[in-house]
Amino acid sequence: MSDAKFLIEAYCNELGPAKVVHMFEPASQLRAILVIDNVALGPSIGGVRMANDVSMEEVFRLARAMTLKNAAAGLAHGGGKAGIVADPKTCDKQRLIRAFARAIRQLEDYIPGPDMGTDEQCMAWVQEEIGRAVGLPRELGGIPLDEIGATGYGLASCAEVACEFCDLQLSGARVAIEGYGNVGHHAAGFLAEKGAILVAASDTGGTVFNPRGIDVQELSAIKAREGNVTALPGGQKLENADIFGLDCDILVPAARPDCIHAGNVNDIKARMILQGANIPATAEAERILFERGVINVPGCSGRTCRRSGPTRQTGSHIPRDSLGPRRDRSRRIRGNSWQDQCEYA
Repeated sequence: MSDAKFLIEAYCNELGPAKVVHMFEPASQLRAILVIDNVALGPSIGGVRMANDVSMEEVFRLARAMTLKNAAAGLAHGGGKAGIVADPKTCDKQRLIRAFARAIRQLEDYIPGPDMGTDEQCMAWVQEEIGRAVGLPRELGGIPLDEIGATGYGLASCAEVACEFCDLQLSGARVAIEGYGNVGHHAAGFLAEKGAILVAASDTGGTVFNPRGIDVQELSAIKAREGNVTALPGGQKLENADIFGLDCDILVPAARPDCIHAGNVNDIKARMILQGANIPATAEAERILFERGVINVPGCSGRTCRRSGPTRQTGSHIPRDSLGPRRDRSRRIRGNSWQDQCEYA
């Protein structure tokens, strides 16, 4: 109890958190954490993360990140986040998600969405239970954000603008993707369309590295079929943590928080960090990157414009043939936002 008290007090300030809720339901074996950080701008919104090692500290920091992102994007929402302690690959996911939804029924100042370990189908179960969720499937009026790769597109757009500030040409730039999942593989694809060359990718099974380049479509197909990137023929097979020391121009951390830290930040050779995950670097690591002159594109630049999509999903469904113009508009918004940040800095 003393450790928990210290942890909460270490992070409390004038912004929040407004509520920290721990949940346990014996029948379903649900163990979950919900942090509603701040509701000054409106009800909090944030993803439901599922992992067997998710912690209260992680959930709180993600909720605070959502508070700041939503405010920076001018959205009428506060920040929240939830974590379900379970292995998404082996658990009875539907049972846990429905139990979680029932547990938050009365917490109306929190709107759940998908996150690592959960998806649009999970949000459909939440919607069926309590009528309150974003990130819904197309059939329920949602925008297929993972299908169209909204976050990956935002990252590629930000990279295009940020290159101007580190004397880097995106065409021919060597890219390493840490966490080749929903965000990572779309980012790789959109960056490749702009001429970048994927040289490394990692997932929980390890890292594949080929300095001559990796075919993104082939890697994505093998990842979908085999479940890990190291099944790709050719190239070097390394540990997943080895990706941070590989020779590349752009590093995209797209998995867990704090993957860039004091222990590996000085191994990084990239000239640009393109944050595809929530809070992928510790504060100390970000200070070191700044001192080294490495461009560090924050997660709110590439991810928050994706977040603005789900908040509008429940009102109407946007036809797929209208996504092209919306992508062009979102690119202008992201580009202007990131350019303003760089010029201000």
